[in-house]
Amino acid sequence: MSRPTRTPTQRGAVLTSPVVLLSIVAVVLAAVAFVATRGDGPAERDVSATKASATSTDGATDDPADEPSAPPTEEQKPAPPPVVRGDHSVVVFNNTAIRGLAARVSDKVRDAGWTVAAADNWYGTVPGTTVYFPKGKKAVARQLALDLGVARVLPADTDSDMSSTSLTLILTGEL
Repeated sequence: MSRPTRTPTQRGAVLTSPVVLLSIVAVVLAAVAFVATRGDGPAERDVSATKASATSTDGATDDPADEPSAPPTEEQKPAPPPVVRGDHSVVVFNNTAIRGLAARVSDKVRDAGWTVAAADNWYGTVPGTTVYFPKGKKAVARQLALDLGVARVLPADTDSDMSSTSLTLILTGEL
């Protein structure tokens, strides 16, 4: 059996493996996706700047927005009263496998000045630690979330085991 031989003037093409080709395509697509989705962040504005630089030399302006604002009217809502933490009760639920989490967080809630009505386990699925509020207690729930560093605040589902009078804190991890 004779073996074919190549002369030095003949060229051959080396084909790479399909895995290598797919890897190269994946890297190129990832680079394109990175460049396409990375955008400039939201533009920051200098809120401390005034329109004084836009006024004419005599101090008069043509923009009615530069006029002094009218005093507040009765139609404008007054600022809500501050939240008195001790006046509101919180029910703390543990939705993790971490033993004693609801009790430890209940201590933090008490230390922040809130009243803890109960602590127990929650059986269900919650995507993240959340403060749930009954009707009329949204501002109170936001204050509790701020005190504990919780990002999610939602209306309570009173058809479930959530309280219709107290705030409900469902934990999905350590605080």
